[in-house]
Amino acid sequence: MQREIVSTDQAPAAIGPYSQAVKVSGNFLFMSGQIPLTPTGELVQGEVRVQAEQVMKNMKGVLDAAGLTFDHIVKTTIFLSTMDHFAVVNEVYGSVFTGQPPARSTVAVAGLPRGVDVEIEAIAVY
Repeated sequence: MQREIVSTDQAPAAIGPYSQAVKVSGNFLFMSGQIPLTPTGELVQGEVRVQAEQVMKNMKGVLDAAGLTFDHIVKTTIFLSTMDHFAVVNEVYGSVFTGQPPARSTVAVAGLPRGVDVEIEAIAVY
């Protein structure tokens, strides 16, 4: 198996021992969960809509660095601090995945890094 680490300054650097994304032979990209940090590492606070928009910008930055687009994503997992945020995050998500959307799971969790309200990870095929 061949692996290629994808790293970009268009999304926040990893805040732990992980990569922003990894391309592997077989034409898969596994994107780590993106939270609402700016590429400079500043935490985007406030309403969940603004947080979700930053997450999508970060995802785009990683996809761009890998030479891919949102159309390459085949599966996402959305982690929310509460399911009360589902409708708003779903609206932001839908504004990015306008064609045939990928498969998706959405779960509420007990906590997310840095106390954010949304995190999204993805798998893409290229």
